[in-house]
Amino acid sequence: MTVTTAALTEETDPFCLPPADAARLLAAAPWRRFAVLGDSLAAGTGDPSPGYASQPWGDRVADALRRVHPDLAYLNTGTVGATSSRILAEQQERVRAFAPDLAHVACGANDLWRDEPDFGRIEARMRQVYALAAESGALLTTFTLGRAFATAAFPDLPERVHTLNDVIRGIAADHDAVLVDMSDHPVNDRATLLSADRIHFSTAGQAVLAAEVVRGLAARLAGAAAAQDRAAPHAG
Repeated sequence: MTVTTAALTEETDPFCLPPADAARLLAAAPWRRFAVLGDSLAAGTGDPSPGYASQPWGDRVADALRRVHPDLAYLNTGTVGATSSRILAEQQERVRAFAPDLAHVACGANDLWRDEPDFGRIEARMRQVYALAAESGALLTTFTLGRAFATAAFPDLPERVHTLNDVIRGIAADHDAVLVDMSDHPVNDRATLLSADRIHFSTAGQAVLAAEVVRGLAARLAGAAAAQDRAAPHAG
């Protein structure tokens, strides 16, 4: 079912987070060097949406972290059209030099645009990208692809996306990454989700992505705090 959201704005969207709320959720965040690497999903490519700030999701997350740490360093090397191989060839030097303590990886989508994608090779290259992001000991975050977009050139694209999302889940688990699973998110049903190219999230979708990344990081912080509390000695 497609849901119309013509009346929604960033202030009324139930999936968005006001900046103050995002900062509150990240109040205990230790991260000072945030990097985003990958393709156009990393870059935050998308058309403007009425009622929403025209700001990519990564910039939004960086702004939330800066409310906690004003000296936060932020690097985004996301490149439109980048395959996993191109990410490794063109972005690894900048990412290594930056040495993030928090890194988001978005890759694999452009590897699907082949007559017959070799998922074994795709996964191997993706694992190299994730390993690059984790080299400096960074906590990794990532998200699965939404199910909303489609193209006549590849009628089996939904199946390809499903397979790629399984690969992303497996790699994320191996790195203990924060996984934002967008594949079944209710936002997929919104008629206004996609840009004119019918592939990239509009800025309304970017706002939701940012909120879900913040919520995922907040859940990780809460889990770490709870584990620390359980491990601490208690009187009595």
